[in-house]
Amino acid sequence: MSGPLIVTATFAPGDDGWLQRLRREHYPPEHNRVPAHLTLFRQLPPGSEAELHTRLAAATRAPPPRATIAGVIDLGTATALRVDSPGLVALRAELADALHGLLTPQDRTDWRPHVTIQNKVPRRVARALQDRLASELRPRPLAIDGLALWRYAAGHWEPMRRFAFRF
Repeated sequence: MSGPLIVTATFAPGDDGWLQRLRREHYPPEHNRVPAHLTLFRQLPPGSEAELHTRLAAATRAPPPRATIAGVIDLGTATALRVDSPGLVALRAELADALHGLLTPQDRTDWRPHVTIQNKVPRRVARALQDRLASELRPRPLAIDGLALWRYAAGHWEPMRRFAFRF
């Protein structure tokens, strides 16, 4: 297996169900190949798997970071939910510093935590959902319960391992 590795945050069951439902409702089925997720790193080299296991296990020895769904992000032909979490931003920054030699240019850029719930739709469809969500959505806590390591393979993400935060 030689596909790139991906690191995401995972959600507690109640929030996971809500986010999965939103994604199923609004993401075109032919493009919806992975579950709703909050990506920390998009493309790490396959040879970094052992180091990632060590670093993610260490990062999750602490309590989970607090997070809030804080608004809607307009991504043009996509819609995402903005996540505010100083703790998760700090955790990701520490990991990025430790992994600096392994990061692609995209993973080195400023990170904006979000959960994409719609993508690859006409602009008018995305705008309609953004307008609706902006009027309905109120800030709400988001329970992050772990980190997950995935392998990208032919358009799909294969789960490799999940690391739970200590509560």
